[in-house]
Amino acid sequence: MAVDIKKRIPVNGVMQKIHIVSNDESLPVLLFLHGGPGVVNRHSLFSHDRDLLDTFTMVTWDQRGTGGSYAGVSKDTLTIDQLVEDAKEVVDYLCKEFKKEKIFVIGGSWGSLLGIRLAYAYPEQIAAFVGFGQFVNGEKNEQISYQYTYDAAKAVGDEEAVKKLETVGPPVKGVYKGGFDGMMVQRRLMMKYGGYSKSQEKRSYMDSFVKPMILSGEYSLSDLKGVLLGYKKVLKVMWPEIGEEDLTKYRKFNVPIFVFDGKLDMNTPAELVEEWFEGIEAPHKELIWFENSGHNPMGDEPERFKKLLREKLSAISA
Repeated sequence: MAVDIKKRIPVNGVMQKIHIVSNDESLPVLLFLHGGPGVVNRHSLFSHDRDLLDTFTMVTWDQRGTGGSYAGVSKDTLTIDQLVEDAKEVVDYLCKEFKKEKIFVIGGSWGSLLGIRLAYAYPEQIAAFVGFGQFVNGEKNEQISYQYTYDAAKAVGDEEAVKKLETVGPPVKGVYKGGFDGMMVQRRLMMKYGGYSKSQEKRSYMDSFVKPMILSGEYSLSDLKGVLLGYKKVLKVMWPEIGEEDLTKYRKFNVPIFVFDGKLDMNTPAELVEEWFEGIEAPHKELIWFENSGHNPMGDEPERFKKLLREKLSAISA
C-alpha cells in the first residue's frame, strides 16, 4: 500500500516531525539523518531522490530543535548524546510501525556523526549504516577546511576574503571567532572556492540552500518558522561539542558500515576519512570514493550513488 504521511511523533518528551513515503510497505525502511546540526533536507530528498522508492520506504526526520521539531526544545537538551537517544527512539518507532526487526540508516555531514554514534550505541535494530560527507574529528576538520579556504583565497589574490578569514580564524577546537557567524564566513568562502562541490562554485549559500527549501512546498509555515529560528540556535549550542568530537574513539561496530565519500570534500575533509575507516571493525565495511564529488556525492553523482546504495543494501537483509 502506498504511503505519504507527514506527522509529529513523541520522541523523548518532544513532538518531532517525520515524513514517510512508500510505494510498498514491505520494502526495507531507509531513515535519513540530516546535516547541520539543524539543517533539514527533506525537501531535497523528496524533490530529487524519490526514485529510491523502487527499493526503499523513505523516511526523513526533522531533528530536535529545528524545522517541524522546533517547538518545546530547551537548549540544555541540544547535545550529541540526546540526539543519539532521539535517533534510537525514531528507529524503534519505525521498526514497530512497519513490523521490521531492523532498518537502514543513512546520514550526511553532521548526520554521519550522529549515525556512527547511533550504530555504535544501539546496533540491535540497524541493518546497516551509510555515511557520506563523513565526519571524523571536529578540531582537525576545521583546521583543514579553514586552511584550504585561506590558501585558495590567497592564491587568487582575494584580499577581501583573506581579511575576513584572518578575522574569524584559525579556529580553536573547531570554533571560530564570532561562533556561528564566524563559521558561516568560512563556509560561504569555502563554497565559493569549490570546497563543498565543484558544481556549486560561485553559488551563494542563499541559492544553494535557502531558496530550494522555501520553494519546495515540502514545509508548512510552522516548519519554515522552525527552520528559520532553529538552525542557528542548534548550531550555536551544539558546535563547541561537535568541535571536540573525535570518532576515532569508536572502533568496534556490530553493524555493517558503508562510507560513500567525495574525494573533493573540504567541508568534512576527505583526507581524514581513510585512516579512520581502516581502524574500525565491523561485520562488513566498505569505503567507496566518488572522485568527482565534494561534500554531497548524492547530489554531485546521484545516479552512481543511488545505484550503489541499492546494490549494497539489497545484499543485506532488513
